[in-house]
Amino acid sequence: MPVEGVGLLGRCHLITDSRDGRDPLAVLPAALDAGVDVIQVRLKGRGDREVLAVVEAALAACRAYGATCIVDDRLDVALAAGADGVHLGDEDLPVAAARAVAGPAFLIGATVRNPGAARAAVEAGASYLGTGPAYATASKAGLPDPIGPSGVAAVCAAVDVPVVAIGGVTAERVADLVAAGAHGVAVVGAISDAPDPGAAARRLVASLASLAARVTSPG
Repeated sequence: MPVEGVGLLGRCHLITDSRDGRDPLAVLPAALDAGVDVIQVRLKGRGDREVLAVVEAALAACRAYGATCIVDDRLDVALAAGADGVHLGDEDLPVAAARAVAGPAFLIGATVRNPGAARAAVEAGASYLGTGPAYATASKAGLPDPIGPSGVAAVCAAVDVPVVAIGGVTAERVADLVAAGAHGVAVVGAISDAPDPGAAARRLVASLASLAARVTSPG
């Protein structure tokens, strides 16, 4: 079920990092300046007002750069702030319910790990999918085993919406994920943990741009 807002979905997604008391907005200026085109605000276990304030700040930064702002989990906050979309996990509001509330132009992402779940999410109204972990990662606890590029490829082959690979993504691994069919990648530590977040973001953006150009070039 394609939706109007899917044109807003860029290729390089940065998920905000609030681990160990970090400022979730700290690396946004450098990342956006480097060309990161999607920011996903993820704040687990925080109060409504705090989440809203961070989303509003992230959205203002995104608007200055023409980037897309998506909110993890919280459809209510995403709509209240005027964000571009929401990303829903297994324990969040069902995709169909979110679509009924948000309307056709709102980006709704869903986390999936296999082709069956991918097809179900798209049928329910997801405009894009996040899949992984592609590789082992320390950025989020309690994740299942990595699915690898082959698992990403299986999800991509099952649906006709963009698929974003997440989990252990680095600039060096982007080529394998794009070859598997991924539209883009989502990262936390690859940028947030880097000594120079801006330089790390530029490497990711450049890798994605180069590979996308090859995929779309005639012949």
